[in-house]
Amino acid sequence: MKLPRRLVLLAAFASTLAVAEPAYFPPRGDWARAEPAAVGLDPARLADAVAYARAHDNPAPRDQALALAQSFGKAEPYFGGQIGPTRERAAINGLVIRRGKVVAEWGDTRRVDMSHSITKTFLSTVVGLAWQQGLIKSTDDRVADAMPPGVDLFTAPKNAPITWDHLLRQTSDWQGTLWGKPDWADRPVGKTPEDWPNRPVYAPGTHYKYNDVRVNVLALAALQVWRRPLPEVLREQVMDPIGASSRWRWHGYDNSWVELDGQRMQSVSGGGHWGGGMFIDAWDLARFGYLFLRQGEWAGRQIVRREWIAQARQPGPDNAEYGYCNWFLNPGRKALPAVPETSVTFRGNGQNIVYLDWENDLLVVVRWIDNGPALNEFLGRVVAAVKP
Repeated sequence: MKLPRRLVLLAAFASTLAVAEPAYFPPRGDWARAEPAAVGLDPARLADAVAYARAHDNPAPRDQALALAQSFGKAEPYFGGQIGPTRERAAINGLVIRRGKVVAEWGDTRRVDMSHSITKTFLSTVVGLAWQQGLIKSTDDRVADAMPPGVDLFTAPKNAPITWDHLLRQTSDWQGTLWGKPDWADRPVGKTPEDWPNRPVYAPGTHYKYNDVRVNVLALAALQVWRRPLPEVLREQVMDPIGASSRWRWHGYDNSWVELDGQRMQSVSGGGHWGGGMFIDAWDLARFGYLFLRQGEWAGRQIVRREWIAQARQPGPDNAEYGYCNWFLNPGRKALPAVPETSVTFRGNGQNIVYLDWENDLLVVVRWIDNGPALNEFLGRVVAAVKP
């Protein structure tokens, strides 16, 4: 008997589902590898992409203290320089993962280095966990309402309306000084140092400004909500469940210590502009990125809710290329013309990059690639290796 066409199609679809390979999740201390061709990549094109990356090591000083002084140190003569740890970095290194399997590795991927602003993505994830667990009811709530007595981060009239969403999207325009650094000292606006303190002022939520002082405000506010060190929360609820190593460290500043419930805790930084932040190797960065490539799930456990990831990928009102910190979006393929519009990058100075590509089931970690067009060219070559 000849089956109706609709039933034939349904049967074929069901058969496809039955043989579909389940998502792979690497166990702690190991990650399966595959030949590029076995996971739908052109080996020659992938080799070409890796060779291109190797040839584009960032020429900036490997000593991160010196590199920071030459870049973000514009206002440092006025505000005491670095107050967190730094270290000398490795040469360019990275990983390419396709359909969950490692297909390329180059350089010293085991080197624990500063990740600079990728730290912000770890921070926003910890804030997301607080939201998941009801410690933050809504990201549209005022942060001031969650602060205990004696914490004056949001008591000034200028700062009182700031919400969690504003801090996460870097549109808070928080005004003040934290850990000895005034808000205007990061990427100061004005022609002369005399102009810097008199920066333009904006209502919260109306103006995007990439600013580590305000991200550090977010970190301190999150610490007040969790009442536990944020690295401890991250380790327990994310890094251990995804099988990360025990070698990563999330640093704050020499002077960023507070007392909560009779215990001395360090408020961590959200980047490395004054030192500190997340020190981590490429493999642990890959696990962290792979968690989001798999929509927050790891081996059957939903670690980060899909709703949070959807919020993080929503463009901000004043910058369509930025979601939650540090989710860099690619609308119109303006930032990265060679890769899909739906792709996301977590970015840190240097450059430290975690590239997420759901369309091609690709995860790329590349560390210390040159600034400018090199990133787009390299990622474009990786994507071009995907066989149609």
